[in-house]
Amino acid sequence: MIAVTEKASAHIQKLMAKQGLAEGGLRVGIKGGGCSGLSYTFSWEKEARTGDEVFESPGGAKIFVDKKSLLYLNGTTLEYDSALMGKGLHFINPNATASCGCGSSFTV
Repeated sequence: MIAVTEKASAHIQKLMAKQGLAEGGLRVGIKGGGCSGLSYTFSWEKEARTGDEVFESPGGAKIFVDKKSLLYLNGTTLEYDSALMGKGLHFINPNATASCGCGSSFTV
């Protein structure tokens, strides 16, 4: 499961509107790379792909995750930080044993 905070949900929906997406959601995933070994990925999708897990936040934002990425993201919370430094969507991933200073890559 991936949880999405209310602030993150509102931010995702705001960004979707900017992209002109009335339907669909945010695809989150994992790829090899980054200074800690694995990196988070984001992309906009009009609909889920076959085999995706779909998570919907209380605010209505949809998150699409492929099964391979879910192995590393299960139990993660997606939050939005509006602070001047580090503004944006952030993963709180209980599976990460270490992460880089910027938080964009991690190790399990």
